[in-house]
Amino acid sequence: MRKKKDVILENIKLFAAGAKGVAIGKTEEGKTVLVSGAIPGDVVNARVKKSKSKYFEAEVKEIVEKSPFRVEPKCIHFGTCGGCKWQNMSYEKQLDFKQEEVYNNIKRIGGIDDFETVPILGAEDQYFYRNKMEFSFSNARWLTQYEISSEENFGSRDALGFHIPGMWSKILDLKECWLQEDPSNAIRLAVRNFGIENGLDFFDVKEQKGFLRTLMMRQNSAGEWMVLFQLYREEKENRTKLFDYLLEQFPQIKTLVYAINPKQNDSIYDLNVNIYFGEGFLMEEMDGLKFKIGPKSFFQTNYKQALELYRKTLEFADLKGDEVVYDLYTGTGTIAQYVARNAKHVIGIESVQEAIDAAIEHAELNGLTNTTFYCGDMKNVFNDEFMENHPKADVLITDPPRDGMHQKVVEQILKLAPEKVVYVSCNSATQARDLALMKDDYTLVKILPVDMFPQTHHVENIALLVKK
Repeated sequence: MRKKKDVILENIKLFAAGAKGVAIGKTEEGKTVLVSGAIPGDVVNARVKKSKSKYFEAEVKEIVEKSPFRVEPKCIHFGTCGGCKWQNMSYEKQLDFKQEEVYNNIKRIGGIDDFETVPILGAEDQYFYRNKMEFSFSNARWLTQYEISSEENFGSRDALGFHIPGMWSKILDLKECWLQEDPSNAIRLAVRNFGIENGLDFFDVKEQKGFLRTLMMRQNSAGEWMVLFQLYREEKENRTKLFDYLLEQFPQIKTLVYAINPKQNDSIYDLNVNIYFGEGFLMEEMDGLKFKIGPKSFFQTNYKQALELYRKTLEFADLKGDEVVYDLYTGTGTIAQYVARNAKHVIGIESVQEAIDAAIEHAELNGLTNTTFYCGDMKNVFNDEFMENHPKADVLITDPPRDGMHQKVVEQILKLAPEKVVYVSCNSATQARDLALMKDDYTLVKILPVDMFPQTHHVENIALLVKK
């Protein structure tokens, strides 16, 4: 069978940024082209991957003319790793495109025109801003096309790094990463080299066997580190040698924990975590509030921007001290506790029991007696009976997952009719969809995009709604 010939679209001028980091252009006939591997301002020849009735999905074959917004990527793995798709774009333009995306989603999807757009809150740290990173071990690292065609022996195939996009069994052996500050790179490379030099078995994804499976590192703002290993099987002698070596080399490690995971997936939430060194958790502080962060805890991965996000959420809520506040999708209660010091009472709802347990523990730790937390599926817990048995909310804060709020939850908010709603979102498209359902009852006063993840297309948004 003959190979299907590539369809190449030539001289496509890319003029905007689209969802998931693609750049948008049009053919001479006016058909939209979504191009991966390019940035707005580029003129490219693009290879069509999928042809839809209204648009093409394509990838760059050749850059004919470089965008004036292009910069030199800092990371040697850029373009292969897939993590920082906008590292080749100036940070100022990243912010422009993120703000434009949020604004356009609210207008087009939400059908709302008259609102204030506060200039996007950019990040002070454009690199090394993540406080949590996860890496995978593999005994069959991903080879470049050059390595494959050369037929040379490139030594060990063991790798510690990221999954190649779209290739779950292939791991990129990371030499460096610009997302987490040192000693993150040093710890990862030390683990990799120790494992290879001492003959430790790196995980075989296809055969589901091996010893070293995953490595996770967390840090707090005080410079203390947690290291978590997932091991496919127990090898006490090898485990002890590796762990003792790390603790000797890196005094920044405050606690070292591990889990034995013989499952088909890397999820840690149903595993027992064993403490090898330290207390098994880190403490974090945010404007005087303390939070205990364990290996399974959810905590915003960009500490500095998360703090700004919480400050702005409190500013939007504009609490006077006598309000009842509902916090939907409260998670571990971080926002709930942040606003509780300015409210009469805060009621948080979350579907994950471990998160609610953490929220209650944190409230006690911080001496907060005006918070109450409930666990359950939001659309089932937040119902008419719940509202009858609790004081009416003056202000409602909601911070749902990427899918946004269930329609039943939106309907309950409209029944509850709080004077203000502060909607925090990591996906302005689903946020806009929800705002469209609320626009007859609420006025969208203003929005504030917040850049939590520089060098990527992701952006958060805070919206303030006031009852009509």
